[in-house]
This record gives sequence, C-alpha cells and structure tokens, in this order.
Amino acid sequence: MLNPGSGEAPEYIAARIRRALAEDPRTAELGIQVIVKGAHVYLCGTVSSQQCKEELNRVAQEREPTLTVHNDVDVVEAGEPGAPEVLR
Repeated sequence: MLNPGSGEAPEYIAARIRRALAEDPRTAELGIQVIVKGAHVYLCGTVSSQQCKEELNRVAQEREPTLTVHNDVDVVEAGEPGAPEVLR
C-alpha cells in the first residue's frame, strides 16, 4: 500500500525515519519502532527521559514534515539502585 500523496510505500518511509532516529546525535535511538499508516507516523518503544521522547518527535517531524507524528514512546527513568539482592 502506498502512502497517499507521496507515491512511496510506508515501509520505505518508516525505514528512513528509523535511520534518522539512529543517526541524529539528538536521539541515536535504535530500539524505537516506527509504523507508517497513511499520513500518520507512530513511534513506539521506551526511552530514559522525557527530553529524549521529545527529541524523537522533533527528529521524526523534521524528517517527514508532511506526516503527523504520534509519539507513543514510554519514558522509563532509571533511578538509584536499591539494596543488593540477597540470594539464599
């Protein structure tokens, strides 16, 4: 199925966005899933901060400015380690 208006298959658009997310120094994210449906891009996965999530949105929107980006990425902030686990 081709992306309306672009004449390009959604898989190619998604691959281009994934590459931009991996190569852009603001994001350098490899584990983000990118799905393109029509004029919409869906980002899924997890990142370590809200700032990183926002940068993913910016990079995707800059790469494909005619598409609407839906950022469904979860933020999982790493905290200080707790007490050591005791194995018996």
